[in-house]
Amino acid sequence: MSSGELLQIYPQELQFPFELRKQISCSLQLSNKSDNYVAFKVKTTNPKKYCVRPNTGVVLPRSTCDIIVTMQAQKESPPDMQCKDKFLLQSVVASPGATTKDITPEMFNKESGYEVEEVKLRVVYVAPPQPPSPVREGSDEDSSPRTSVSENGHSSAVEFQASKAFNERVEQQDTSFQGRTLISKVTEERNSVIEQNKRLQQELELLRREANKSHGGIPFIYVVIVGLVGILLGFLLKRT
Repeated sequence: MSSGELLQIYPQELQFPFELRKQISCSLQLSNKSDNYVAFKVKTTNPKKYCVRPNTGVVLPRSTCDIIVTMQAQKESPPDMQCKDKFLLQSVVASPGATTKDITPEMFNKESGYEVEEVKLRVVYVAPPQPPSPVREGSDEDSSPRTSVSENGHSSAVEFQASKAFNERVEQQDTSFQGRTLISKVTEERNSVIEQNKRLQQELELLRREANKSHGGIPFIYVVIVGLVGILLGFLLKRT
């Protein structure tokens, strides 16, 4: 922490995790340990490259103020990741109850008779944080927690039994569903055969009546056909 008579600044340097074509921000915290109202102003050697919010303000007595510094997206990497940019934070005692509207440029001009405190801050580029590496399947890290739990609480055996019971219930449900489907199908076929048998009996009765009316016997071919149909229906009924 950089310490002055008026404000304490943290951190002592502006650290940016540098990445090409990406805006990067970092923060500064100003702490006022005195009983005075302190006005501040932030300057930089490269104003087109950085955006400071707020760049001026008032820190109340025994309070803090956060400043966000944003670096514009860069198209090229600096040589050796070194940066020569500098920041200057000026602070001066303000009148009691002062606000940002009361700040004037003359307040930070030493020639105007103000006692201006100045702290220089340098810019440092750091490597961006790396994403966590994915854990490979079957690795020791992946298997060790399971082994530990198995040794302490036998949870592996419980999980296996629960999974087995679940699979058995699923198989029973599948078997029951298939059985109900088969029974329904067989019942429909049986009802269809019975219905056909009734229709054939009705047709046979009709043929008999017509034969009686004509005082003749039923032709031998009809008798054979009816007999074959009866045998076929009996065979189907036995299957169902």
